[in-house]
Amino acid sequence: MRNFGFIIDNRRCIGCHACTVACKAEHNVAVGVNRTWVKYIEKGQFPESQRLFSVMRCNHCDNAPCVEICPVTALYRRDDGIVDFDNRRCIGCKACMQACPYDALYIDPQTHTAAKCNYCAHRIDVGLEPACVNVCPTQAIVSGDLNDPESRISVLKAEQSVSARKVEKGTEPALFYIDADQDSLDPLAAEVADEFMWGGQNSGVGHFAHDSDSDDEHILEKFGRMLSFGETSTQLGKNVAHQLLDDLASTPKRAYDAPQKGVLWGWQVSGYLWTKSIAAGVIVAVMLAQLISANFVTQGLELFSSVVALLFLGITGALLVWDLDQPARFLYVLLRPQWRSWLVRGAYIITAYSGLLVLYAAMSWMWNWTGGPVLWLTLLVTAMMTAIYTAFLFAQAKGRSFWQSKTGVVHMATHAMINGAAVLMLFANWWDDSFVWYLRYLLGITAVVQLLVTMVELYFPHGDAESKLVVSSILSGRYSRLFWGVSIALGTVLPILLLMLGSQVAVTVAAVLFLFGVFAAQHIWVRAPQQIPLS
Repeated sequence: MRNFGFIIDNRRCIGCHACTVACKAEHNVAVGVNRTWVKYIEKGQFPESQRLFSVMRCNHCDNAPCVEICPVTALYRRDDGIVDFDNRRCIGCKACMQACPYDALYIDPQTHTAAKCNYCAHRIDVGLEPACVNVCPTQAIVSGDLNDPESRISVLKAEQSVSARKVEKGTEPALFYIDADQDSLDPLAAEVADEFMWGGQNSGVGHFAHDSDSDDEHILEKFGRMLSFGETSTQLGKNVAHQLLDDLASTPKRAYDAPQKGVLWGWQVSGYLWTKSIAAGVIVAVMLAQLISANFVTQGLELFSSVVALLFLGITGALLVWDLDQPARFLYVLLRPQWRSWLVRGAYIITAYSGLLVLYAAMSWMWNWTGGPVLWLTLLVTAMMTAIYTAFLFAQAKGRSFWQSKTGVVHMATHAMINGAAVLMLFANWWDDSFVWYLRYLLGITAVVQLLVTMVELYFPHGDAESKLVVSSILSGRYSRLFWGVSIALGTVLPILLLMLGSQVAVTVAAVLFLFGVFAAQHIWVRAPQQIPLS
């Protein structure tokens, strides 16, 4: 069985972009996006400076995370090792882009579906080589069957020392580099700037507008740090000049690159997590009360919790569809499922949960009977699965190291319990005093657990540089004010203190603050990891 792959020979590459142009011409790739591109890195200090070229593209992984996470089999691995795609099935969920550690996928602005290098599969099928291989003037791109020991690519791989990108992700990439420079392959080695020396394009089309911090802000931060030490203006100017020159000399710089894709899952995904946690949490709170003591729960509470859960499930579904680039195809997730994807599993969990909620509400309203412990336990488990399945989806997004945290399930479970109890607490006048006391204890305990888990996750050492950068941005960077001010101070600590006061006004204010705090935390957890460059 054949297993196609690439070798990029950096001893030969001259950075001419012929491969990029040939790829665009072969596949009619739109302006602003690329299936293959050349990244320029400059490093060193004159006269020892150098410019390095690295061809970037899909790695056609043996264990491709984009294939595993795709909910509709729009991405698939052929028998010959080529990872191909079918844009007729794609729903534009962008999960594949989060899963790919190599930043190889993009949303085609013409078709609004995912696309990437497919090894020119249509040419391979008729015995031709990929267009980029044919056009390369120095034969720096080598394609072929890695399983054929006599092929040129296999001989090169055997004779030369080769390296691959991010092998620690377990993707088993089929793209190898000869004489690769680590600063060129490592996306964190060279700072991402808004503009490059040889290219002024700082944003692309569609999802590819990015909002990274500007170089001016970076310089102002240096000024601020120096001013804080009380330096004189003359010395300050000298220090700034020397500091910037030292930075240029010691740090690899991107002289040319494709635009960064920025945040792909925006406020709709943060909102979906929030509404889903409410839809699950109100039922979790009520079902736990049912199992502890059925005297806590009245018929009115049963109907109210069911209606609230169904309402927020509807909003959740609307936000999910809104975030798709092909919203008309959203039913493909249910009708053309790829069962390894947690997008599919989650869709079926939500569907089952909705059906159980309708049954529960109908039984309570029409027959004044809500089953017994079996139904309550089933609803509790289904509601909790609705709350936490997204943690497994995020774990499938291997491109984002921070989302691989083992605490994701705990975060989403406690967020659901906090949000559900907070919504019910807003209507405390409607419920028995015993149920209100129960809600206060549930809110307080889960909020404390959530706070402890958050602190442990952020302050416990992280093994990779990407996660460390995310943690830094949360604790002391661009998200620090939202985290410390809204999520922790206003959204967790203050409402816990208000719960202790016990007055109706204090408890109501605490419930509102809890809801805001959970949304802030979920928004940070969704957005911050997406600021880290993947290529």
